[in-house]
Amino acid sequence: MEQIITYFENIDPILAALYATLFTCLLAPGIEMSPGEGFVKVIPAVLGFGLGALFLFGLDKILPHLHVNFKETEKEGVKTPLHKTTLLVLAITLHNIPEGLAIGVLFGGVAVGFPGATIGGAVALAIGIGLQNFPEGFAVSMPIRRQGVSKFKSFMYGQSSAMVEPIAAVIGAWAVMTFQPILPYALAFAAGAMIFVVVEEVIPETQRDKYTDVATLGFIGGFIVMMTLDVGLS
Repeated sequence: MEQIITYFENIDPILAALYATLFTCLLAPGIEMSPGEGFVKVIPAVLGFGLGALFLFGLDKILPHLHVNFKETEKEGVKTPLHKTTLLVLAITLHNIPEGLAIGVLFGGVAVGFPGATIGGAVALAIGIGLQNFPEGFAVSMPIRRQGVSKFKSFMYGQSSAMVEPIAAVIGAWAVMTFQPILPYALAFAAGAMIFVVVEEVIPETQRDKYTDVATLGFIGGFIVMMTLDVGLS
C-alpha cells in the first residue's frame, strides 16, 4: 500500500493524502471489524471494494459525461445531445457520489459505535474530501467560463456538481445505521468507488488509449490482490 501512496505523492500530494486517509479510515476499520482470521478476514473488504469499483464503472458507462480537458468527441456514456457544459458538470457529479457515500458510511459507523470507526477519522476524511473539492469546482467553472458563460453561472455550475455529495452521505449513513452488519462491506464499497475515481482522473496514461477500461480495472484487480495478500499473510 505504501508504494501506491508514494506513486500518488509524485502526482498530487493532496490526492496522496486523500488516498492514505481512505485506507486508514475506510478499508482498515472494515477489515478490523470483519470476523475470522487470515484470508477469511479480508473477504468482506474484497467483495465490498470490488462492488464499489464496478458500481462506478457501470455508472461511468451509462451516465453521459465529458472529462475535463477531453474533446467533445471523447464524451462517455450513452449517446446524448446534451451540451458540453452539462456533460462537464455530470462528469464531476458522477465522481462526487462515492465521496459523499464514504463520508456518510464512516459517520454512520461512528454513530452506531463500531470499533475502528472513529470521529477523528470521519472528520479527517471529510476535510480531505472538502479540500479536494476545491480543484474539482475550478475544473468545472473555469472551462465553462472560457466558453463565454457568465461568472455567476460558471460559479453555480461548479457548486451544483457537488450537491450530490450530501445526498449520498445521508444515504450511506442511513444504510449503515439501519443495516449494521453491512458496515465492513459498505466501508470497502465506498473505498472501491473512490479509488476507481482516483485512478481514472489522476493517472492520465490509463485514459488516453482504447484500453482505458482494461487499465482501470487492472489497477483495481491488482489492488485487491495486494490487499488480500497483505491481510491474509500478516
